[in-house]
Amino acid sequence: MKTIISARRKLTTAIAGLSAATLTFAAMGLQAEQTVNLGHTLSDSSHYSVGADAFKETLERLSDGEFKVAEHPSGSLGGERAMIEGLQIGTVDVVITSSGPLGNFVPESYVLDLPFLFADYEEARCVLDSEIGQDLLAKMGDHNLVGLAWSENGFRHMTNSKLQINSPEDAKGLKVRTMENKVHMAAFEQMGVHPTPMAFPEVFTALQQGTVDGQENPITVIVATKFWEVQDYLTLTGHVYSPAIVLGSPVLLEGLNEEQRSWFQQAADASAEATRDEVTRLEKDGVALLRGEGMTVTTDVDKAPFQKAVEPAYKVYTDQYGNEMLKRIRASSC
Repeated sequence: MKTIISARRKLTTAIAGLSAATLTFAAMGLQAEQTVNLGHTLSDSSHYSVGADAFKETLERLSDGEFKVAEHPSGSLGGERAMIEGLQIGTVDVVITSSGPLGNFVPESYVLDLPFLFADYEEARCVLDSEIGQDLLAKMGDHNLVGLAWSENGFRHMTNSKLQINSPEDAKGLKVRTMENKVHMAAFEQMGVHPTPMAFPEVFTALQQGTVDGQENPITVIVATKFWEVQDYLTLTGHVYSPAIVLGSPVLLEGLNEEQRSWFQQAADASAEATRDEVTRLEKDGVALLRGEGMTVTTDVDKAPFQKAVEPAYKVYTDQYGNEMLKRIRASSC
């Protein structure tokens, strides 16, 4: 009996000591290390991963190790839509995603997917960094998401395994994977293309098996995913500027103090800057790389027929969402 009582006393003393230590650490402002799960759908050698590395370095440095970032590339946490849903319920902490599925959650963002909306990178980046882009980020909060920063994919181009495309007529009848985005799909339907939305992690296999004939993405994604292995032709249509966005989970961020939230914001800003720099580099070097890998690349493209073919897609957007945001973008001084 004395042995049991003695053991109980020792256990009680140990628990008391742990409690005292916990209170002491709390009083000193020390917290347990917290892992932040960051997901994206591209490879760990992609421009998204460059952005993820910048996010990780910045957050871990600013927080002095209080937060550790675990990158989950290549869709290991699911497709983009699934990861955005994960943000809303707190199973994912941070996501770098294209704007493709974003309109399903934040309809106002569909405006960015209108074809031939921006003339070049300078104009697109200027608009997204202006009050217009910040207003769109703020709207994420109305849909249980935290918009941290506009990142980048680049201007989207068409690839396929059938023929060289020089005009919208050439593309008619092709089955092309598009993003899960009705504005994109409407634009391709106007060209006579059969748009086939699917989650990005499924695309390479679908091209390999001939389920679809082609896809459309920026040079950055075409390079990162090695689409030259399953696609023979690339046409630099530049039909849509494709931003990316760094999103956070309100489940995580709303539980942080002001200083901690500022660390996440600075990390997102660093991520966007690093990603844009990598896009600029890949846009410069990517075409030569793809040609070296055997793709036939059409660079001299008359965009006017493509612009005319997809113009009805604007009505799909304005009929449902009005033209206020579109007017603001067109009236911008960028």
